Amino acid sequence: MKRLMQGNEAAARGLYEAGCCVASSYPGTPSTEITEEIAKYDDVYSEWSPNEKVSMETAFGASLAGRRSFCGMKHVGLNVAADPLFTVSYTGVNAGMVICVADDAGMHSSQNEQDSRHYAKAAKLPMLEPSDSQEALDYFKAAYEISEKFDAPVIVKMCTRVAHSQSLVEAGERQEVPERPYEKNIAKYVMMPGNAIKRHPVVEERMKRLADFAETSGLNRIDDGSDKSTGIVTSSTCYQYVKEALGDKFPVLKLGMIWPMPERKLKNFADTVDRLVIVEELDGFIEEHCKILGLKCEGKSLFGYLGELSQNIIAEKLGLPVTRGRKLDDSVKIPARPPLMCAGCPHRGLFFTLNQAGCTVLGDIGCYTLGAVAPLSAMDMTLCMGASVSAVHGFSKAGGKNVVAVIGDSTFMHSGMTGLANIAYNQSKSTVIILDNSITGMTGHQQNPTTGLNIKGDPAGKIDLESLCRAMGFNRVRVVDPYNLKECADVLREELDADESSVIISRRPCALLKHVKHNPPLTVDTAKCVGCKSCMKIGCPALSMKGGKAHVDETLCVGCGVCEQRCKFGAFKGGE
Repeated sequence: MKRLMQGNEAAARGLYEAGCCVASSYPGTPSTEITEEIAKYDDVYSEWSPNEKVSMETAFGASLAGRRSFCGMKHVGLNVAADPLFTVSYTGVNAGMVICVADDAGMHSSQNEQDSRHYAKAAKLPMLEPSDSQEALDYFKAAYEISEKFDAPVIVKMCTRVAHSQSLVEAGERQEVPERPYEKNIAKYVMMPGNAIKRHPVVEERMKRLADFAETSGLNRIDDGSDKSTGIVTSSTCYQYVKEALGDKFPVLKLGMIWPMPERKLKNFADTVDRLVIVEELDGFIEEHCKILGLKCEGKSLFGYLGELSQNIIAEKLGLPVTRGRKLDDSVKIPARPPLMCAGCPHRGLFFTLNQAGCTVLGDIGCYTLGAVAPLSAMDMTLCMGASVSAVHGFSKAGGKNVVAVIGDSTFMHSGMTGLANIAYNQSKSTVIILDNSITGMTGHQQNPTTGLNIKGDPAGKIDLESLCRAMGFNRVRVVDPYNLKECADVLREELDADESSVIISRRPCALLKHVKHNPPLTVDTAKCVGCKSCMKIGCPALSMKGGKAHVDETLCVGCGVCEQRCKFGAFKGGE
């Protein structure tokens, strides 16, 4: 029976049906739900790893032991896992190993717009690209067959639209795959130079065989069209845009296996049309390869390198009527809705304190990145996971003063510990603030090594941040409640004035966690409120001004009391 599935849900179903036994990932939008969904299957061991490098190495270990394995991540996470990625291409696998990377064209939840297809080419690994939920299920299953046939991990590239859209899927039954026996093979798996140099020719020969496979594989297909004046080469979600915009007007070569590409099929297809147009998001990956093959084609000159495409953009650039949907009236002014920290967010009080202290704040990736948003505007830099801790060390060594690093509990476990080790080892006078909200917040409340629970919510190992920081050489480790503004301000000043490095742990659980009990919402005594707007400087979405007086939205307020501490006139009072 067919049913609607989100692309990520269908991907998880494909992993399950293919007999995957071990799934190890780090959450990152838009890939997160694949691992959340596969964790619902008791036949598959699933976990959140501290970071993507660890998850890929865990998946490789499971493959080496003879079980089909999986690791998933978003595009920037593949940067973190690049080290094992390039070498596992040389070692190959034992049981099938599938790597999912999810790109985020349009940067809906990411700090850059990189195109992960380049990793497949650089690492010399096959990459598949589904265009809807059914293909997500089918391609993940196919990836295991390819992995074991060609002795290589296979990358499956999702994107935001395929990952988070829904379409009809027909699911099947789980295939129980026999365990492959592990056999010691030093020449294959021990990648010291003498062995690695002999594996490189194996990789190159494998790419030739994969290229031949791509020529006849059903993953790459041609949809016929009535008008041969133009032929379209495309893949992934762009295939859906092309079909919606053009229907069956032009022939389309859909590449489900994006690397290596079927060179003969591309050339033969080009010979059948007068004009060859490449429709792809982000970089001109297909276009560049076609030009290397000597094919005259157009692509980026029409569609550009930025953001997502759509059916309307494709129709417009090809000179066809735009008939799908409707364009917004430019005269209609839609109010801006910038992202904000939630009402009661434990990070708000800490960032307000940093703002008031005039600190230079080197930030990191997570909910707390929103500390950069007005009116707090309390962040000066965000680069990548863990960069705040390393950067504050460099900033301090260069003579910078009144500077702190902020990093979340999950991000600290991901890649903040090595930066902290550098501070301890090379002795900079740096202050690092770990924002411990007891969860991985931005990606939707996943557990991490500091929460004491695993991916299924069962008890797990729990890392004690205070003990860890002290073991790394920090004598000054302080814990503050970010709802207490005076405590935060006093501890911050003491640590900035100290003659040695320090760690401040700002600890209070995320206000959205189900088990967190909130105080009744606050109310405003309008007789005492003078309309000074001092409370508005904390940027809480539960606060507004009405008739010149502060107003609390009782449906949002969690009674954290931060606004109450800002009021010199006692206008706020606790709810009943």
